[in-house]
Amino acid sequence: MNIEEQILQSLRSVQDPDLHKDIVSLGFVQNLKVSGKGEVDFDLVLTTPACPVKDILRDQAVAATKSVEGVASVEVRLSAQVVSRPGMDKGQLLQGVKNVIAVASGKGGVGKSTVTANLAAALVRQGARVGILDADIYGPSQGMMLGVNEDPEMDAEKRVYPPVARKIKVISMSMFTDDEAPVVWRGPMVSQMVQNFVRQVEWGELDYLLIDMPPGTGDIQLTLTQQAPITGAVIVTTPQDVALLDVKRGIKMFEKVSVPVIGVIENMSGFICDGCGKRHDIFRKDGGLRIARSMGLPFLGTVPLEPSVAICGDQGEPVVFRSPESESGKAFIEIAGRVASELSVLHAQGSNILSEFNYTWSELPEVALEVRP
Repeated sequence: MNIEEQILQSLRSVQDPDLHKDIVSLGFVQNLKVSGKGEVDFDLVLTTPACPVKDILRDQAVAATKSVEGVASVEVRLSAQVVSRPGMDKGQLLQGVKNVIAVASGKGGVGKSTVTANLAAALVRQGARVGILDADIYGPSQGMMLGVNEDPEMDAEKRVYPPVARKIKVISMSMFTDDEAPVVWRGPMVSQMVQNFVRQVEWGELDYLLIDMPPGTGDIQLTLTQQAPITGAVIVTTPQDVALLDVKRGIKMFEKVSVPVIGVIENMSGFICDGCGKRHDIFRKDGGLRIARSMGLPFLGTVPLEPSVAICGDQGEPVVFRSPESESGKAFIEIAGRVASELSVLHAQGSNILSEFNYTWSELPEVALEVRP
């Protein structure tokens, strides 16, 4: 074998821990070059910029290359190419959006919107292109949590262009109604508005679009799963058993519409005292882990209960941006990496991800999407 073949053979010893294949077979090693002086350089192109083991894979690739006789130096350029969902280039809705992630909960009050905002922030910090569709029509909050200071723009063809806050594209019902006016609509009208969000908004090129789902498992949630091409769902819960009962219902709902559940996140998982540093399990502990194991799902991690998370949300700056080294900030960043990894695994396995939709909207009342004057 020549030296290039020897290097590739050695690199086959480096395995992706999630995909369980070597980085050469996966096509991660690209543009391999070897100079006459034994200087080696190549690109290591992963499936997501949020890969939690990217530094480990790079270090292992460097070590494997250096083990080949005749190699004097190694330069590895780390990058990522996010895998696209099936059917993205076949006239499907949300063209240009590679992955659509539903962030859901069986009940309200578990911090689902906070989790959504911080997952988006964590993915952006890693270099991903991210958007948030705030589908909680009755209680929209993403505009406030991300500090959105401008309204969407609309062209003559009624196409809506979402504002960008901290590199995150955001659309929320709060941008189309008065802040103090409640949305008093029946289910079909809400469903029509959600359809407008999906069909009229020009998201452009995104690696991840997170949908902040309404709490519960009613008609609106079912409509969302039927009309948006969702790649996978993340379930948010708190540790106590009363929340876990609703989690099971949410998981079953996604199963009925063939949307893979990426995993479970346990939010408000213990309070860490600022004074003594002791952890207090106010809402019990490990409930999310138990439900994930019982349902055969990945457990994506826990987020502690910290006052700074709520303060940052109220001030329009997710804690991942303001305090990434805080316990909650680090937790969100790690969980975002696991979510991205699980999506890569779904794509690699060819999971039953929705790619065709035949939902009929002809009987729904007309609800226009208009930007506030």
